[in-house]
Amino acid sequence: MLNIPQLIAQELSINLSQVNNALELFAEGATIPFIARYRKERTDSLNEIHLRDISDRFTYLTEIEDRKKSILETIASQGKLTAELQAKIESCLQKNELEDLYLPYKPKRRTRATIAREKGLEPLAIFIKCLNLPTAKPADIEAEAAKYISEEKGVKTAEEAVKGAGDILAEAISEKAEYRAYLRDFLMKTGVFVSKIKEDFPEGSTKFEMYRNYQIAARNVQSHNMLALFRGETEGVLDLDLAFDESAVMAYLESQEIKTRIPEVKEFYRSTLKDAFNRLMKTSLMTEVRSHHKAEADIESITTFETNLRELLLSAPAGMKPTLAIDPGFRTGCKVSALDETGQFLEYQAIFPHQAAGQRQQAGKIVKHLLEKYKIELIAIGNGTASRETDDFVSEVLADMDKKPIKVMVNESGASIYSASDVAIAEFPDLDITIRGAVSIGRRLQDPLAELVKIDPKSIGVGQYQHDVDQKLLKKKLDETVESCVNYVGVDLNTASKELLTFVSGMTATVAKNIVNYRNENGAFKNRRQLLKVPKLGPKAFEQAAGFLRIRGGENPLDNTAVHPESYPVVQAIAKDLSLPLTEITQISAKVKTVDIKKYVTEKVGEPTLRDIISELEKPGRDPRAEFKYATFQAGINEISDLLVGMELEGIITNVANFGAFVDVGVHQDGLVHVSQLADRFVDDPKQVVKVGQVVKVRVLEVNEKLKRVSLTMKLQEKPQPSNSARLPAPRRR
Repeated sequence: MLNIPQLIAQELSINLSQVNNALELFAEGATIPFIARYRKERTDSLNEIHLRDISDRFTYLTEIEDRKKSILETIASQGKLTAELQAKIESCLQKNELEDLYLPYKPKRRTRATIAREKGLEPLAIFIKCLNLPTAKPADIEAEAAKYISEEKGVKTAEEAVKGAGDILAEAISEKAEYRAYLRDFLMKTGVFVSKIKEDFPEGSTKFEMYRNYQIAARNVQSHNMLALFRGETEGVLDLDLAFDESAVMAYLESQEIKTRIPEVKEFYRSTLKDAFNRLMKTSLMTEVRSHHKAEADIESITTFETNLRELLLSAPAGMKPTLAIDPGFRTGCKVSALDETGQFLEYQAIFPHQAAGQRQQAGKIVKHLLEKYKIELIAIGNGTASRETDDFVSEVLADMDKKPIKVMVNESGASIYSASDVAIAEFPDLDITIRGAVSIGRRLQDPLAELVKIDPKSIGVGQYQHDVDQKLLKKKLDETVESCVNYVGVDLNTASKELLTFVSGMTATVAKNIVNYRNENGAFKNRRQLLKVPKLGPKAFEQAAGFLRIRGGENPLDNTAVHPESYPVVQAIAKDLSLPLTEITQISAKVKTVDIKKYVTEKVGEPTLRDIISELEKPGRDPRAEFKYATFQAGINEISDLLVGMELEGIITNVANFGAFVDVGVHQDGLVHVSQLADRFVDDPKQVVKVGQVVKVRVLEVNEKLKRVSLTMKLQEKPQPSNSARLPAPRRR
């Protein structure tokens, strides 16, 4: 069987010792974030990407090895396992190759071939097969077939006997692994996906219009096109086919299979090969090719989703400050919730600023009262219906205030789903669903990561065909992304929700719930060691989780850093050598830089960990996320009808796809910057140029109100420069 660690090391160009140590740590129950951060000595500093690649490949190859054992046992039980076949099976690295080898021995339902065997026609098939040799002499097939006529067995004529023998030979041909491998590859390389819109859908009546008469080589199809084609087929709009040169297929099969010089046998084999391909191979091979491209499209789409989700979760937090959250609305009014600096709900009011003048005036008084009462520093306005009108209203309220809070438009995708979820009900059992939605909008501004982990990532609005891809793989990859982001940033142990704690390394939902319950019953955690008092949180879970949990203002300043408790003795030794009390160790970044880390190397703590410790002590408790920035939408541009070609606007990227980026410019309809319009150079992958949450400058290229489509460009026109020496610097592009 395969040496899996060695194979992984070769495939990923990683040292075998690194792979073995990573696999050992996985077997010990260590998580990927923990290994990447705190076990660098064991893996020679493998990052999360390498570790996930090792884990995924190990799982795949282990599944193949388990399948091989099952297949070998089945074939051996049939008495058909040869040394050559066993060697081929044991050397397989791909699941489809393995299944090709197993196909002739796989238990089947009754086929035409099995029925022919039941009628005693296998000897006739062997007779005809012997005629397919270069040295074979002509023989009368019909006369031989006549010997198998049997009323009892249901063979009425010699023609029926020949046909049955052909069924046996056709099945054997169709199950040859080398033929299936060649033809699968042939379809992959030369096949063409062809789509047509069904007659029931007249021109211009469907979103799949570009696929009305569409052709593209299978090897060149883009993931978003592939997923769109499959969706159109699923929705009954498109007929999708895989076209290829069938004459080339038959020429290949004939060149491989026909050896005889006897014209009669040649003709028989041509007919048998055609039957073998059309009846027994064509559909399954086309399905495999479709499945292959679907799987590739799924992976690419999921990778894009992962990237977008990561950027969204790691969006810069505005900070834990008193916040006024507004969920806008026209007829039902605006739902306003006040939150304190920890995100706790304080008060709710419903206002109606978009109806009568008197109600607008009253709404202004309520908002101003809340701003003053709670010393509000941030205002979060949901970007849904009535958002721009509400934004204008709030600007009016703030106009005569000396100290104005920061006002930000917040993407509210998924807020309504959260507000109706079990999580929201458990968190706010006494609040109306609309109030919960406003609270979520406010918390997203304070700390996007802490709030968005409560929502199914598929509902956040940053995916590409997320409902069409492999749902099991999607969930796995998105959960990994959330876990990675949560542990990268770290979690405040005394304010984190159960949902946020669940994604911390080593945590289970039960332990996360127990932490919250312990905190509610005993007050805030004062040190990390208290975690060991939490029910079901044992030493192993503590080891995995402690370094990612922060305690602000606790008994030990190191508890508010990414330094793991197992390394505290090293920090104590450093503090002693610097003649500093441990309580001041996080405040002496200048002195820490002078430390000779080699002096503190031990068997368990090497230079990589020591470098991390020094880096953390230089900026203790630092949030690794970027500095907070927000877009300012242009006044007076509230609807798609307000847009004019040539307008330059500021917006925020809400989603990145393989074909471009979507930008919110404040008109309730995101505009598309096609990949060709992202930069003044060729862009192969939009993710290399832009990211979700990025504030950008765009220019309007085209507006289609009927279809609600806005085309934008980031290739901004250069403005004429002053000719005198006092020329101003060009505006900086973001």
